Parts: sequence; C-alpha cells; structure tokens
Amino acid sequence: MTITVEDYTARYGKVVAVDDVSLTLDDGEFLCLAGPNGSGKTTLVRGFNGLLSPDSGEVRVNGRQVEDDLVAARTSVGMVFQEPRDGFVAATVGADVAFGPSNLGLDHAEIDRRVADALDAVRMAGREDERIDQLSGGERERVAIAGALAMDPDHLVLDEPFTGLDWRARQSVLDRLADLQAAGVSVVVVTHDLRDVAALADRTVVLSDGQIALDTADPAPADLEPLGVRPP
Repeated sequence: MTITVEDYTARYGKVVAVDDVSLTLDDGEFLCLAGPNGSGKTTLVRGFNGLLSPDSGEVRVNGRQVEDDLVAARTSVGMVFQEPRDGFVAATVGADVAFGPSNLGLDHAEIDRRVADALDAVRMAGREDERIDQLSGGERERVAIAGALAMDPDHLVLDEPFTGLDWRARQSVLDRLADLQAAGVSVVVVTHDLRDVAALADRTVVLSDGQIALDTADPAPADLEPLGVRPP
C-alpha cells in the first residue's frame, strides 16, 4: 500500500507551484511534509487523490494511476483540509461523517458502525445530531478527521490539522494518528511547524519553492528555519 509520485509538476498559470517532485510514501509510514506557505505542499498532496491533476508526471496509489480510477484513489486516500469548512457537505455531525461511507454503497449497519467508531476516535461520540455551524474550530477539525476516518482509508493526509486546536484537542488528534499508524495506515501531515508531530514522524520532507529541499529520517533535523519551517 503505497503512494508513488513521479516527476510531478503543477502550475497555476505561469507560476510553477510544484517542480518535478518524486517521492514514495511507504505502507504504514508517518511522513511530515513541511515548508512555508507557498512552497507547494498543498498542491502536491491534492494530487494524491485526484483533487488536482499535475501538468506533467503521475501519481499512483496502491499501484494504480490516480486518474485511471478516481473513486479508488479517493477511497484509499482520506483528505482533511486546512480549513475544515471546505470539506463539510451536511449540516449535522453524523450526516457529514456518514456522507463518504454512504457513497460507497455500504449498508446502514456498516455506515452506522463507521460513524460511531470515527466519532469515538476523535472524542465526539454521541454528538451526531449537533449542528456543525455551532461547533468550535477545534470541534470542526475533529469532525473533519472523523469524516476521513469513516472511509477506512489506507492513507490519511491532514493539511495543517492543528490550526486552532487547544492543547487537549491536539493531543487527542496526535494519539489517534499514532494509533492509525500502528494499525498500518500511512499518515501524511502537512505543516510549517514540526513541534507537535516530529516525535511521531518516520520521515520529514521539506519543500521550498516547489522542490524537495530536505528528505530525512532525523527526528530533529537541523537548519530548518532558513527553509521557513519551525523546528521541533
């Protein structure tokens, strides 16, 4: 179960956002994809499940090219956006978390089980009927993560997941990410700040101006600040 990126280049008009990047995310790996705003992080990971198509190069998920089967890619790669509201499709917590599994054609019992398990994982159990627009920022972030977990993905990508979370909520999310990795799920955390996640990461890749500037397994890599990344 891998995500393989080969010679990925993406442009916005004449601006090159990601420039000929190649990398592989191995089965069960915890990857921090770091870099400052504008370095290409989000543009790169949106190609992992076909939310964005590169101008050249390709992405394969579990051996299959993403554009050949978008449904398979989006089932295998769960995506949590930097702004949770970008991903919400329903008014209530339970309906939103159930949306993805419902689209897979699962029976009601399996959908209910997935929703309950996902909400329990992010400490939102029993809150299915609450309105999303009445939740705090941290609670919305946890609902977004639950929605991705309910898809039972092979890979989970989270774009700046700790923005707006208090310490207790951050710790809850970190504990869940550690559990997922232990269960064999690959995890990618997109961030400009390694303080929360460095201890969990197997590997850190830093993007700068759309290219890989650093690829290391060092849990405390040096010289991050010149690259616009807050060190652990």
